[in-house]
Amino acid sequence: MPELPEVHALASDLRARLVGHRVARLDIVSFAALKTFDPPVSALAGETITAVDRHGKFLDLSVGDAHVVLHLARAGWVRWRDGPPAPLRGTGKGPMAARLVMAGDETLTDGAGLDITEAGTKKSLAIWLVRDPREVPGIARLGPDPLGATFDEAAFADILSAQGRAQIKGVLRNQSVIAGIGNAYSDEILHVARMSPFAPASMPPQRVAALYDAMQVTLADAVARADGLAAADLKREKKSNLRVHGRAGEACPVCGDVVRQVKFADSTLEYCATCQTGGKPLADRVLSRLLK
Repeated sequence: MPELPEVHALASDLRARLVGHRVARLDIVSFAALKTFDPPVSALAGETITAVDRHGKFLDLSVGDAHVVLHLARAGWVRWRDGPPAPLRGTGKGPMAARLVMAGDETLTDGAGLDITEAGTKKSLAIWLVRDPREVPGIARLGPDPLGATFDEAAFADILSAQGRAQIKGVLRNQSVIAGIGNAYSDEILHVARMSPFAPASMPPQRVAALYDAMQVTLADAVARADGLAAADLKREKKSNLRVHGRAGEACPVCGDVVRQVKFADSTLEYCATCQTGGKPLADRVLSRLLK
């Protein structure tokens, strides 16, 4: 799933490609992906894209007086297209969810634009056309951005204190608490902080400071690596630089111990027992907690 660093880079890449250019049309291929009906997608025709922004994991294209908001979910992606789209075979049965088709001008080929796709059979990618991005329920519920100017250590400490005994892994992933961090970067942050994913959110000040610093460094480094990359290169960049997430059975890059995995119903987490849990493996079951 694209998380804060990848969505940030996507927004930067699309901002450079799209701002100042006119939309010819938005073609919805998978009708289940479109979550709104007013305004209609036909209202975008001829309107100019004025901004591309990020809200947590949501992409936001400002088009005239409307916003095209996109959440890529677990398996969605966007691909830039330099020319007109190829004819579709079938409707809504393949990976294609929607196509943004741009009007040609001095610097943009007529028909260039975005292919918005989603792999797999479980379709969760979502598109909203709204007048205000806060009309999207997921955006309205978002917590603060961890790279935002007001997200300092004191604010983070208040968040953790309010979460009490909740497991820190879940707190970091909860978009209503902190926006933009998902399964992969929560694993990475906790590994850098040398903290168990099942540690309680309420913790001593020195642990708060270590976790805050790990979050800032991990996300800022990932943003810096992704900045300037085209959408086609972002997945490879992310995967190649992960320390523990998705690397079960490999050696920890810090201590050399094996990276371990805990499986849940629809996801996994990865961690290093030596670095994070005092050498004690975590029980691999849904209601796991640190073995004592």
